[in-house]
Amino acid sequence: MADLKPAVNPLHPYSDTAVYQGTFIKLDAFTPIYEAASTKGSLQSYEAAVTVRLINRFYPALEGGYAFGKAEQDSITQPVHCGFLRAGMDYNPLKKSIQSPHALLIGLRAGCTLQEVCDAWGELAVGCQMQMVSGFYMGWTFRIKFLFTRRNSSPADAPIYIPGYGIRDDMNWGFNYYFAWRF
Repeated sequence: MADLKPAVNPLHPYSDTAVYQGTFIKLDAFTPIYEAASTKGSLQSYEAAVTVRLINRFYPALEGGYAFGKAEQDSITQPVHCGFLRAGMDYNPLKKSIQSPHALLIGLRAGCTLQEVCDAWGELAVGCQMQMVSGFYMGWTFRIKFLFTRRNSSPADAPIYIPGYGIRDDMNWGFNYYFAWRF
């Protein structure tokens, strides 16, 4: 008797054997609230990201945002009006199939912003994303950031606040809680 199962199309994005398995658009909900609260409204920052799911495990990511307002530290005030970009890759170590849309993500990022001079940093990221309903996800990312440029500069020579990085220290942290849509 002939097997009546439909043929598997390896090029279809929802096939377990497909290389490309969807694009996610993510909007961060945590950063604007945290920065407005921690700076008493003098600084705002917004972030969005695009990630792609490849071979059930790899998630190349491009993240960007914009920060504006005034950064203040030790009676020094500096205006902030600048965008930033981060690019990197997340890896899902859990055994995955397309039928299991949830992910534990571990990744690396390189980030940069241009405030008269380019500031650059690297990040280690850990997070998760969970499907809430078909096509809609929620998740979080915790980041540890390492500044590569202007590490030991005085506030007169370098910005107090670096968009996408935060307060200029050798090491910093970040957290994102996002809403995502899969296409």
